[in-house]
Amino acid sequence: MPPQIPLDEWSRIGHKIFVISESSTWWLGDWLIYGQSHYPDRYLHAVAETSLDYQTLRNYAWVARRYPASRRRAGLSFQHHAELASLPEDQQDKWLDRAEKFGWSRNELRNRLKASRNASPIEGAEGEAVQSLEVNVPADQKRLWAEAASTTKQDLVSWIMDILDDAAASTPRLTQGEHRDPTAEDRARRN
Repeated sequence: MPPQIPLDEWSRIGHKIFVISESSTWWLGDWLIYGQSHYPDRYLHAVAETSLDYQTLRNYAWVARRYPASRRRAGLSFQHHAELASLPEDQQDKWLDRAEKFGWSRNELRNRLKASRNASPIEGAEGEAVQSLEVNVPADQKRLWAEAASTTKQDLVSWIMDILDDAAASTPRLTQGEHRDPTAEDRARRN
């Protein structure tokens, strides 16, 4: 690096290095998949060529195989994808959508996935396990919500979750230790 590089140039270089580094895991996985169909002993050659261990290379190939290029999310890391690789495709897409939408780190995605697995499940309309949350609403309001959900071809629980996710995404986030006092304008908007 030049001794007096400006901060914005230094940041741009760092971003380019990150993009190349992040892409290389996908490229290695795709390279190994190609080698599987064309060359025997591909892992012996791959270990020699990359200095990476056998298990690391197998993991790269496994994740790359689970996500064809058309399903990979450019805004999420290889590690985000690896966290979800063992799930069925529809679940992978659901979690990748959420991670993208809310800007979750790989660790945040891992924690939320773990929490969803540990939650006391109830069955949603499509047989999907969801965390139990009880909300008492008048029957006519529930019917109205169910009708709205059906227009989007979703069950009520999925529709409610999408609405809440959208609301959470559009709400400014508070920094740790901050709290927000509702103003008269906020109260008026809710009524």
